[in-house]
Amino acid sequence: MEQVLYLVLFILLTLGSVSDGSHFRGGIISWRPLNNTVQGTTVQVLLHQRYFWWRLFSGFGGYLCTENDVALGTSINVGSAYLTCLKNCSSSSTFPPSPGILALMTTSDCDTNPIIQSWGGELYTTLTLPLTTSITIGYVGSAWLTALYIGGGLGWSIVNRMNLAPRPDYYINSSPVTTTLPVVMYQRGVPVVHVVQMADNDATDVLQCRWGTNQTTTNYNQISECGDVCKAMPPGTGLTASNCTLTFTLPKAAIYYACALQIEDYYSASSPNPMSSVPIQFLFYAYNISAGACATVPSIIGVRPNRACIGVPANVPLTETVEIQTYCPGQTIIDLVTSSPYGMRHSNITNPSPGLWIMTLTWTPLTTQSGPQGFCAGAIDNSSLQSAPWCITYLVGYDSPNLILPVLVQGSASPIGTVFSNQSLFSIQATSAVGRPSRNGTNVCFHLDTTNASVLCYDAGYSPNVIYTGYTIVIVTTLTWTPGQSYYVTMDNGFASGSVFCHAESLAITDKTFWRFDIWNPALSSTTTTTTTPPTTHTVTSLGTTTTSINTACTTSGIVVTSTNASTTTTTASTTPPTTAAPTTAGPTTTGVTTESTIPVFYPLDFENACKQPVAIMSAIAMVFFMPVHALAMYAAFTKFTNMYKPSNIAAKTRHKQRMQNILRR
Repeated sequence: MEQVLYLVLFILLTLGSVSDGSHFRGGIISWRPLNNTVQGTTVQVLLHQRYFWWRLFSGFGGYLCTENDVALGTSINVGSAYLTCLKNCSSSSTFPPSPGILALMTTSDCDTNPIIQSWGGELYTTLTLPLTTSITIGYVGSAWLTALYIGGGLGWSIVNRMNLAPRPDYYINSSPVTTTLPVVMYQRGVPVVHVVQMADNDATDVLQCRWGTNQTTTNYNQISECGDVCKAMPPGTGLTASNCTLTFTLPKAAIYYACALQIEDYYSASSPNPMSSVPIQFLFYAYNISAGACATVPSIIGVRPNRACIGVPANVPLTETVEIQTYCPGQTIIDLVTSSPYGMRHSNITNPSPGLWIMTLTWTPLTTQSGPQGFCAGAIDNSSLQSAPWCITYLVGYDSPNLILPVLVQGSASPIGTVFSNQSLFSIQATSAVGRPSRNGTNVCFHLDTTNASVLCYDAGYSPNVIYTGYTIVIVTTLTWTPGQSYYVTMDNGFASGSVFCHAESLAITDKTFWRFDIWNPALSSTTTTTTTPPTTHTVTSLGTTTTSINTACTTSGIVVTSTNASTTTTTASTTPPTTAAPTTAGPTTTGVTTESTIPVFYPLDFENACKQPVAIMSAIAMVFFMPVHALAMYAAFTKFTNMYKPSNIAAKTRHKQRMQNILRR
């Protein structure tokens, strides 16, 4: 029955494509300067457009895209698709005049699922524009698909505000960036919470998300921002501006719902006007669960967490694995809807073990793709249930900070080795400056070595016990460790996050040998065994008992070194042959005086700073000593050269040589 339904839907869509011009499925427009420093009166701007089209559009002449078009980088030609300047165009004399910029996309995704039927692509355009530019640009046309809850078969308008005037901090602004799937599927009649991803290269900007409107006199773009799909979501739909979170319930099944939003960046929370406005338009689809469907939708479980940010170098091949979990017998994954950077290849879906499905992504990012590149995926099972969207950002041309492997001497982590049970201060260093993660669920956990059980965890996304300072992360614990036990530390993806854009994340540390430490057991330190011989007298030197407190600021070994005045005690043990072990009888013991001193442990940089003054003094002394020696050497050298090449000396030598020759002839 299910296969028949798919066949009927496919036939209807194919017949409709013969005359239907409703081919628009949404898109995104954003931009950034190639250099955000003001230099002269113009700036080069990289303009990014991403659009989704109906794969069966009659304007494609019957050509149907496949994954092979992704590999070939096939152009998507939709005829008269132009992005143009729509408002305040006189402020930018060099923006391409009418008809504008041809939206000739390079294929990035192709989805043949009957519900999706999407052909997606991207276009990057480099423009040289004056700093006076403050224009509204956009793409206006017709028509949206017909099966819309509101606005079916009517016109679209997707617009962006580009303002290149220097910001209050004297840099040139970059617009926010975002990404989405072309179609996101949810069950009819079930409350939904959907988060739209948004980020900004200017890390301190305040981002706000709002509905697109047709209020041309009040909205920032001063033009219709969404055509005929403004307010096209069901009544009661909510939007939280600060994190772009939608809450809604889709009332009708087997129909699409258009969502048109604008993401805007403010210099500060008190700024009255945004600096740019980025559109994002996409579709929701409502379905009824069919008989026999699994009660649990599939989920994408890794390898990366949702909303991760990963630094990747340009021109270096990248392989990424998307893992999908299913939860019922007979539940299979038939499709993975994607929204990708162009050039990213998608493998076939494999099923290496029960309940686990895998797609492998391969991509070599180009230098022209430097900066943020978004990827989203949604898994669809054989009952048309779709997983929640899984979106990550690749930061091309940037390196993620990595945690440095601890070593025993002058290491990057402290403490390691043996520590006291009240040790509460832990720190580790990274390869670059780090900051707090921008998302929760980035945990650092302490595990008991014998059972691998977690005994203490902190979420670095918000916990005050995790402190970031420069290249170092400090963890303040509140646990009393068990004497004689060993522990190790693990850290999730993104525990250390970079300082650029979406904060590229460190890789997870799960190896139990990476950072481990032992807890000192005082009970084992007081055991003494004595073997006696026939009666004799021994002199035993032992350390006195100390009552000094433990210094908790220890690092590396964690044990405080103490200096103790030893006491001498004469003891006698009496036995008769053959020799047997006997307890030692101890006489009165005098306790020595114990003083505590903390070992200062230097990092390499501390050592360099400590040596600066002695090195400077020795350099000055050496210079003072060698200056007269150097002067004498130079004087002797110049004197010798003067005598060697003085004309009168040369003439005298010549005359002497001639005189000797005359004498020898006689």
